[in-house]
Amino acid sequence: MAIRLRSAALLVVGLVATALVAADSPPRNLKFVDGHWTAWDPPATMPEGAKVHVVEKGDTFWALAAQNLGNPYLWPQIWEKNQYVLDAHWIYPGDPLVIDVAVAPATPLETSGAGAGITETEEVAAAPAEAGAGAGGETAGAAAGAGGGLNVAPAGGARAVPVPLGSEDDIYCGGFVGALDETFAYTLIGSEYEVLSPTMVGTSGKIEGIFGTVDTVKVQLTAGDIVYLDGGSGAGLSPGMVLTAVQPAREIVHPVTRETFGRQYNYMGRVRVLSAGDGQAIGEIVQSCLGMRVGVALKPFEPEPVPLARRTPLRPVNDPAPAAALEGAPVILGTPLFAVSLGQDHVVFIDKGEDDDVLPGDLFTIYRANKEARPPVVLGELAVLSVQPHSALARIIESRYPIYAGDRLERK
Repeated sequence: MAIRLRSAALLVVGLVATALVAADSPPRNLKFVDGHWTAWDPPATMPEGAKVHVVEKGDTFWALAAQNLGNPYLWPQIWEKNQYVLDAHWIYPGDPLVIDVAVAPATPLETSGAGAGITETEEVAAAPAEAGAGAGGETAGAAAGAGGGLNVAPAGGARAVPVPLGSEDDIYCGGFVGALDETFAYTLIGSEYEVLSPTMVGTSGKIEGIFGTVDTVKVQLTAGDIVYLDGGSGAGLSPGMVLTAVQPAREIVHPVTRETFGRQYNYMGRVRVLSAGDGQAIGEIVQSCLGMRVGVALKPFEPEPVPLARRTPLRPVNDPAPAAALEGAPVILGTPLFAVSLGQDHVVFIDKGEDDDVLPGDLFTIYRANKEARPPVVLGELAVLSVQPHSALARIIESRYPIYAGDRLERK
């Protein structure tokens, strides 16, 4: 399905194709410029009267567009004004950026091809093929619809526009596979809802039920709820600190070796510390996945940008990898939601990670082993979103047939 967004073409026409470099790893040739390390050559002077932002740790084009243009999807307009940045995946604290750009008005979405369609509420970071090369990416981009057919380089050889390979929810609600006994620094020990029911005459003490004490008026805590955290300032908590809520879940059995691989840990949302005393702190839930309960573990929040990549066509079904090449290849471990039959847009865990040279943005072709003497079957493609030392979170971005735990992967 070819989906075209005319306004995106306005954002990318001025970008230079030869300035784009691969974003799989950071540039290596850093230099010390005006008191900071950078891979680029910042201009000695900025345009007179321009609004300039000096990059701080944690900044991304995506976030800067949200803060200054009111829409994170307009990040290419900032990049276009700062073309000395040759790869939008990498900006460095101390780099100056012009951020007072004019926002191009949006034009209606247009579809092409039989049956193609998209609603106005779907957010797609895409550009028509005729825009050519030169569109850039940004490390914190997020959009729906990076599945089959979107922004795939046409047969004529034009380079596809980099697109987000998933969304922030995929990463921040996807969880991870870690060791069986991961430990976490803090715990959510209570909420305001535990004292809001009336005290009944003739009762004493707290009666514990399946979902907490029976006088709790709300069990599943969501955004905006006030909660209590253990530790306090003495354990390193301070106002403004953001924590990720983590719920240990099932043990993961490797679908090929049948050995215990690790444990699944579900992300439940985020909590911001409002105030911290000596022994405990008061916080507010600022982001919720499926809600969280008293007792969940907490760890410091670490921002993870949504990776981008230039989509290319799926591996030809008549030219699969040799069966021998898939022996010992990475495999799909399963999905956070315990689904059995998987397809496009499902988030999955795979059994290789950063220590195996798997990085966010890597693309893998998905295969099913065939009967003896027959070639593997091309099932689809997935993109790595987030990595742990020995596992990774990925999103299936295209599928021809149902996909299952144990299906093999080949780096594209």
